[in-house]
Amino acid sequence: MRAVVARVTRAAVTVDGAVVGALDGPGLLVLLGVHRDDPARGDEPVTTMARKLHELRILDGEQSCADTGAGLLVVSQFTLYGETRRGRRPSWSAAAPGDVAERTVDAVVAALRARGATVATGVFGAGMAVESVNDGPFTVLVEI
Repeated sequence: MRAVVARVTRAAVTVDGAVVGALDGPGLLVLLGVHRDDPARGDEPVTTMARKLHELRILDGEQSCADTGAGLLVVSQFTLYGETRRGRRPSWSAAAPGDVAERTVDAVVAALRARGATVATGVFGAGMAVESVNDGPFTVLVEI
């Protein structure tokens, strides 16, 4: 599982002109990709990713969402597993199939909420417009 995590002052996801998920204050925008092998690893990738995201100390003062109560906006992003080493067209073969990825992203969101996190989401498989105001900018890659 792989996530691009940006510290933001605000972020929103719009589908068909309607905002479906938003952070109206400081928090983390999480673009989350699921590898095709992640489900075979059981619950470990889900719980580990949720813990990492919730406790990642990249907010002001080296604090985390767990420390401050800041929210997370989680958006599924299969393109994080795009392979571009050969040719001009990315290969998506490393990404989990849609139904598997959707269940896994939903499980990460549920695990974050079980930890007490405030989580907004996009809409899986929809054409989404993602807007964010990066703070810093401060962006990291989390891979488990």
